[in-house]
Amino acid sequence: MSDFRTPALRRFFVLYKLLWIVGLPFAIAYLFWRGRRDPDYRRHVAERFGFYRKSLDSPVWVHAVSLGELRSAVPLIQRLLDEGNTIVTTHFTPAGRREAERVFATEIAEGRVQVIWIPLEFKWTFRRFFSTFRPRYGLVMEIEIWPEMIRSAAENSIALFACNAQYPLKSFTRDREKSKWRFDLHSGVAGAFVKSDLQADRFAQAGCPHIHITGELRFDQPVPADHVSKGVAIKADINRPTVTITSVVKGEDDTYVQAIKANKDRLYIYVPRAPERFDETYDMLTEAGLKVARRSDLFDDNLTLIGDPNVDVILGDSMGEMYFYLALCDAAIIGGSFVTKGAHNISEPLALGKPVIVGPHTWTIEFPIVEALAADAAVQVTDSEALNALLRSDAIPTSQAATAFFASQKGAVARTLAAIKTETQQPE
Repeated sequence: MSDFRTPALRRFFVLYKLLWIVGLPFAIAYLFWRGRRDPDYRRHVAERFGFYRKSLDSPVWVHAVSLGELRSAVPLIQRLLDEGNTIVTTHFTPAGRREAERVFATEIAEGRVQVIWIPLEFKWTFRRFFSTFRPRYGLVMEIEIWPEMIRSAAENSIALFACNAQYPLKSFTRDREKSKWRFDLHSGVAGAFVKSDLQADRFAQAGCPHIHITGELRFDQPVPADHVSKGVAIKADINRPTVTITSVVKGEDDTYVQAIKANKDRLYIYVPRAPERFDETYDMLTEAGLKVARRSDLFDDNLTLIGDPNVDVILGDSMGEMYFYLALCDAAIIGGSFVTKGAHNISEPLALGKPVIVGPHTWTIEFPIVEALAADAAVQVTDSEALNALLRSDAIPTSQAATAFFASQKGAVARTLAAIKTETQQPE
């Protein structure tokens, strides 16, 4: 692979290396600090430096930094496994790693999948990673830009592709105007499998080669039928209008609490994004004067109702059960959309025919939220007052529109596999 580094990028990499050398103690301290609440941050630390107890030979490498990225990768990984590939997945957060270990437990036991931490951003850590696994090619999910990963892959002749890729307008504008080094880094990947025509144009402007429009992989995610069927049965027993608030992050709780208190005729399923927020969210909701039941107290391990659902809020204090929470609702409010960091994905509620409600900050899901709004599968509100008014009205989109939009978006896995085979010169 030719050297993609411009003179500006060469200077940037010198500075980047120095920053990592100086910052390494702080990076380690950060992991141990996060480990206070989630001990998995402190486990397998050697992997972050490129040391592994075992390895697979020539796997496909999938980098999914956290939970959302791993979930988007699941249907593609399953198809790659069906075609006889082995897979190594890399992650930075415990949420992503745990989900990979849960979803692919059987394949891990069979020696077909290995789950590890991504190496820290040093040339020598990635050299050890590539020497150990010798991946056939790499797929970086979503919008992750790791400079040393990109440079090391190129130097070790590993074809690294942006997969299920998007370049949100906010990031695109910032990089083009203020962070030119990030813009130029896109020329260092082997190609990009992007979500839409608009995204293809942005990647092309950044100098990315070999761009394929493949769509959104999340629309091909497998749906856990048992979670859905149990949720549907319990919803019939509850017999109340229900709203699920998905992946709530810090900074937007007040908006949702106001909406709940102003519209108490409904039942709300409240699902924090991070497990370390479960307890503080419970305390926050009860201190707001709401009657709250934890999922862990209300349902047993088989999702059988064992408590009284006659509450204002059910706190979703579990991981990996989002489809169950969504099966309980009539509509979903998408977390993250009331803070500037931006909304989380909308594919899961749409997969169950649940219309979605988003706040003002949707730059992170530019595709497919623009298309979903146009298809009346979603509705956007500007602030907490508008959210309250919407919940009191009949203006929430219909399940029929949500179902039709979801069906129109499927097929991304097949398109991505075709693009991979084209770029890696595999037979169809």
